[in-house]
Amino acid sequence: MSERAGRAPDFRPDLIVVGGGVAGLFAALCAAQEGRVLVLSKAPLSVTTSTLAQGGIAAAIGEDDTPSLHAADTARAGRGLVRPSAVAVLTEEAPARIRDLEELGVEFDEGLSLEGGHSRRRVVHAGGAATGDRVARVLAGRVLAHPRIRVLEGVCLRELRVDRGRCVGVVTDRGTISARATLLATGGAAALWWRTTNPPGSTGDGIAAAYRAGAAIADLEFTQFHPTALVDSSLLLSEALRGEGALLLDESGRRFTDELAPRDVVAREIAARGTALLDLREIDRERFPELMSSLRERGYDASAAPIPVAPAAHYFVGGIVTDLDGRSELPGLYAAGECAATGVHGANRLASNSLLECLVFGRRAALAALGDSAGSTAGSGPDRCARWGRNDRDLTPGRCAVERVTAELRQALWRDCGLVRDAAGLERLRRTPHLLASLIAQSALVREESRGSHFRADFPAEDPAFERHVVLRRGCEPTLERWL
Repeated sequence: MSERAGRAPDFRPDLIVVGGGVAGLFAALCAAQEGRVLVLSKAPLSVTTSTLAQGGIAAAIGEDDTPSLHAADTARAGRGLVRPSAVAVLTEEAPARIRDLEELGVEFDEGLSLEGGHSRRRVVHAGGAATGDRVARVLAGRVLAHPRIRVLEGVCLRELRVDRGRCVGVVTDRGTISARATLLATGGAAALWWRTTNPPGSTGDGIAAAYRAGAAIADLEFTQFHPTALVDSSLLLSEALRGEGALLLDESGRRFTDELAPRDVVAREIAARGTALLDLREIDRERFPELMSSLRERGYDASAAPIPVAPAAHYFVGGIVTDLDGRSELPGLYAAGECAATGVHGANRLASNSLLECLVFGRRAALAALGDSAGSTAGSGPDRCARWGRNDRDLTPGRCAVERVTAELRQALWRDCGLVRDAAGLERLRRTPHLLASLIAQSALVREESRGSHFRADFPAEDPAFERHVVLRRGCEPTLERWL
């Protein structure tokens, strides 16, 4: 059942899920098997970031594939920084989560696709490049029909409620709601950049709220820039196109890169040229009907000429530090999906692991949240994450409005923390009054190397000393930590 903002939920939830994308919806369905769930969504469920996800879902379900091969590809893309235990969970549980979606009513296309960084065809799609939309719509329908789930749309998270060192609910622009456990599935922050594939609401509100409340955050320096967004548009041209044989050409019509190299490599190759042309003329365009329709609406005929593309901020790798069951360092607070930092992506996310992450860790976080809240009041992050030694007063945030994201701020992030950064630009960005933007710059300054989606012109090589996660805690200096 969905209710518009302004009406208070008519029941007391066991779990509050903040976020109406795939991670939040799947978590809600899993939790509703055991308890009452309230889903709060900033946007209508029909227009969340997940509905824009063109990539598919990676899973080792082919006869020539195994979870260990999927794990190896994930680790390779993560450039030595993935958390092995998280990758094992992701890849081993992937086939079961695909079956879950099929049982819920998602109809996948025939065959498996190959995408950049994968050594096997292992990506399932629904509706060609409309996978996120198809999955999100099925999940939304199930959530809205579930008798133990209520949905409140048009609600903005302001802060987390903390009482005696425990998260006990949320403060929204419509009022305060309490629950035994809170699960953030608020998505990433790629809309902070001037050029982005994300909708305007993807500004990291949940990550910032968790940090203010006392949770640790990590890996903020790793923002993945998708190589092929339509020039002068937020329309993403799926990596699946290149997996099917689409070519990247320079202005003279010559290939200049391996189209299936990791995204950070391809994005920088294109950025060095300003733009590039994506040639779709020789592929089976009928496999991507909705994407071809979107191009025609914008005046492009993919059968007649290559399409101009350029990189855009796409996926926020960092977020709220959690263990493998979504527990943050703040008891009572859980996180899943793009707003969480499990270490599963390392320094660069492998294509089509994002929707999979939402499913695998959304389910685990939901089950842990209900199980923990039914008995223990303990909560913890990864084993190697230190506990804070401050008093509860220091952990209790003051009331604060969601920070404004101006055109000037987005231009500053694009200029000073884009595909290529250096200390001068990052120092300038660090002084911005916008909390999350400042923390992103701080993390990028700490990492004095280039690794994955983080490229420093003043430190252009990888440094083994930084095979660690940059972790930020309120009131503490940044730390470098290994996660097993």
